[in-house]
Amino acid sequence: MRWIVAALLLAPAAAFFAAFALVPMIMAGVLSLYDWDGVSPAEYAGLGNWTEAFTDPVTARALLLTVQVMGLSWLIQTPISLLLGVYLAGRQRHRAVLGVLYFLPLLFSAVAVGLIWSSAILAPSGALNTALSSVGLSGLGRTWLGDTSLAVYAVIAVIAWQFIPFHTLLYQAGARQVPQVLYEAARIDGAGTLQQFFRITLPQLKYTIITSTVLILTGSLTYFDVVFVMTGGGPGYATRILPLHMYLSAFKETDFGYGSAIAVILATVGLTLSIVLLRVTGFSRMRSQQEGF
Repeated sequence: MRWIVAALLLAPAAAFFAAFALVPMIMAGVLSLYDWDGVSPAEYAGLGNWTEAFTDPVTARALLLTVQVMGLSWLIQTPISLLLGVYLAGRQRHRAVLGVLYFLPLLFSAVAVGLIWSSAILAPSGALNTALSSVGLSGLGRTWLGDTSLAVYAVIAVIAWQFIPFHTLLYQAGARQVPQVLYEAARIDGAGTLQQFFRITLPQLKYTIITSTVLILTGSLTYFDVVFVMTGGGPGYATRILPLHMYLSAFKETDFGYGSAIAVILATVGLTLSIVLLRVTGFSRMRSQQEGF
């Protein structure tokens, strides 16, 4: 009887996963074996699309660029989100007001974020270059999205600005769960603010850090809309990360078989990365760090 109840409870989630994840992935895997432009009859290509995917220098560059975005996104977002989250965990009223301002980027759509940054802030005559000129630093002005060596870093900065509030919220919630008795005992022992942060706060936020890391790294494999709106993958291939490469290959170049092969590769990388992170970090064995739980 118990297994029937469990099956009924799991059925909606299982049906949702099958309809929106499993079935589309199977269809993408099947389509990757065909050459199809979306109009003409599909022609069986065997492993041709896969061979091309593993030998195409554009795809290899897109994969390396995606790894770069993943690494830099983690390096930028993690420390800033952690510090902001711990700071906002305080109960002072001014911190609540600042928290509202910090979380504003979460309210904007990705398209709006991309348009604002590309046309109003990072444009050659945008707010950033204007601000630099107004303080006598016009020599630092750049065509931020038109320079092949700077465009990807500009995009990463915008992505960090958009998602730091979300991870800040995670750390804020985690920091508020740390027992105050630990800080009281530390203060009695003469521990300063930095000692309390490194010896109490950070260890207690271990699993929050793991959660945030998994979300940042796997989420980096889904960045598309902001990059597409800001640069369209350009200039050249400077910001053509793997998700955008998949979209452009399938819908702009009308090569749906090749785009499907890239989609399967992307999903496989994401799934593998998630499993590795869960195994290495011990997240799957997560348990309460509070005494008595």
